[in-house]
Parts: sequence; C-alpha cells; structure tokens
Amino acid sequence: MISDVRFKMIAVVAALAGSLGAGYAASETASHALASPESFASIGDTEKRSAAIFTELGKVLTHPRCTNCHPAGDRPHQGDSARLHQPPVTRGADGHGLEAMRCNTCHQKANFEPGRMPGHPDWHLAPREMAWEGKTVGEICEQIRDPARNGGRKVEDLIDHIGKDTLVGWAWKPGFGRSPVPGTQQQAGALVEAWVKTGAACPAR
Repeated sequence: MISDVRFKMIAVVAALAGSLGAGYAASETASHALASPESFASIGDTEKRSAAIFTELGKVLTHPRCTNCHPAGDRPHQGDSARLHQPPVTRGADGHGLEAMRCNTCHQKANFEPGRMPGHPDWHLAPREMAWEGKTVGEICEQIRDPARNGGRKVEDLIDHIGKDTLVGWAWKPGFGRSPVPGTQQQAGALVEAWVKTGAACPAR
C-alpha cells in the first residue's frame, strides 16, 4: 500500500516538475566561490572581522536551498523562486510531514534525477525555532548562535554541522536545474570555524 502511494506521489511530482522544467533549467547557475577567512585578515577589529566573516557565510544561509527548508511557516518552499511546495505538504509534529504524507514518501535516499526529485536519507524541515525565511543575515546570526533556536548546539558544534553534515551538504549538490549555494561545504565550514574563533560576533540587524 505504501509503495503504491509512493509510486503515485513520485509520478505526480515528476509530472509537475516536467511542466516546470524550463524554469528550473533557466535558473541553474554555476556555484561561485566564497571568500576565504584569510580575506578578512585586514580588518583589525576582531569583532568587526567576525561579523564580516558571518556576512560572507550569509550568502549560503540566505540562499533558497537553505531558506526553502527553513520556512517561516509550516510548508516548505521549492525552486529558486521559493514558491510553496507542490503538492501541498506540511511539516507535521516532527518536521517529517503528516502521517498520511511523510517526506520520505517522495524524497528518497538520494536525488532521483528522472523525476527531478531531491533526496537524502533524513529529508525533513528544520524545526520552527530555526526558521530563517525573511530574516536578515544579522537576525539569522543571532538565532544560529542561540542554543534555544539552533537545535541545542554550542557555536563550536556548528563547525561540523554546517561544514560536514550531509543533509546540509545537499545544498551544494541539489540536482536537476536547482542552483547550488555558493562555494563548497568545506569553504562554508572554514568560515564558520573562523567566525567562532573570532568571537562569533553578528553583523548589524
């Protein structure tokens, strides 16, 4: 029964993706590099340097690949235009969807290119307290260093979370027609580490 539902859902989403394929393809761009932490060495004031480093990291965090799954509401978004997810889905109690329509009904362990379906073994929405949609880089910074709003992490934990977590890493390899976030995951991790080591200061809101 579940396999039948999964097959039908994949077929529906594949059909929708096919009708939007041209728009996806037009939005596909090459990932550009992120500035390295060393690029900010000329900023003598440590706090200002730390804030500048996070501003560079903000190019990743405010990209649709990230904000689509960190929505302000209970529905994810899709594409570079951040349109509401189709078919209509909602986060559910655990961020993995409602009982009748779990995320993994359609989103499998890896991208399914024939159906233009993104995938990862732990595909889900970020918790409500980690919503980034519509926020400034400064607001995201304050949120991401607050354990009450970052999944209970210390700022040091964010180095591996952003720099090595494979679900986060999907944003650099999003599959068919989706523009990846800037740079590489390794570069993003280096920026987080440099930000932490310079005091984890935030840019102005």
